[in-house]
Amino acid sequence: MAELKNPDDLKRVLECLLFVASDPLSEKRLAEISGAEPRQVRLLLNELEQKYFDGGFQLRQIAWGWQFTTQAAYASYVEKLYRPKIQQLSRAAMETLAIIAYKQPVTRAEVSAIRGVEADGVISTLLDKRLIRDVGRRLGPGRPLLYGTTEEFLAFFGINSLEDLPPAEGMKAEEKTFHAEQPELFNGPPMLEVLKNE
Repeated sequence: MAELKNPDDLKRVLECLLFVASDPLSEKRLAEISGAEPRQVRLLLNELEQKYFDGGFQLRQIAWGWQFTTQAAYASYVEKLYRPKIQQLSRAAMETLAIIAYKQPVTRAEVSAIRGVEADGVISTLLDKRLIRDVGRRLGPGRPLLYGTTEEFLAFFGINSLEDLPPAEGMKAEEKTFHAEQPELFNGPPMLEVLKNE
């Protein structure tokens, strides 16, 4: 394999790699495969991002890497061709995932209290799909597991960070209701011991 000295050739290689990848590719991984310096890879990725900015698809930084995605304006046409992956999650799973995304770190009991039904089965499904993970244990009686979202969650929803989530409308009002109904779940200091799952 010849060394890529021409920036245009390297840019084409990056395009090819990103086009065939089913998951986001990190700058580090792209540099390893292409043999280029990470700084040069980032510069070329920014150029590619600008190149595809107004097209039917775009290059976006998602989760831990870069990926080609379709423009949101054309989603309805893509959905006619492919069943949207969001349909792979039940309504209960989406509700539970939303609670975990906005309230993390959160315990099973807290999720169940907010939803008003037992969440064990749904949480197991989300763990299997690697959309959530245990991030530590709450200090105190029973030391329950705490759950948070994963990088796969970010990739699944096509966002770069939790800050890209839409505002949680009505969450404050609901939180007050749940605090009043089950204060033992929410009162006291937020004691937490985070595990290093890196």
